[in-house]
Formats: sequence, C-alpha cells, structure tokens
Amino acid sequence: MDKQQIRNLLNLLFIIGTVVTIILYFAVDSPQPFYYACGVSLAIKMTEVVMRMIRFK
Repeated sequence: MDKQQIRNLLNLLFIIGTVVTIILYFAVDSPQPFYYACGVSLAIKMTEVVMRMIRFK
C-alpha cells in the first residue's frame, strides 16, 4: 500500500466514525460512548493529517 491509499483508508474510517458518532449522540442517553467514538475518529483524522504533512516517501 502506498501513502495515498493509506490516507484514503484513514479518511474512509474517519467518515464512518463520524457517522457512528452522530448516531451515538442522538441514540444513547449516556455521553460516554459518544466521547469514545469521537475521540477515536479524531485520532484517525489527526493521523491522516500528519501523514499528509510528512513529505518523505
């Protein structure tokens, strides 16, 4: 897998995580599952952004 494919996969996982986070926000009474899903989604996105900033091959 090259860097672009990994970034695309991370973006796809981020979008899926975002949808799950939105569903949890409206479907669950406790805020903790929302926080966990949001944290994982943000960590995935930050990883993708760091990969975008690193220019070496």
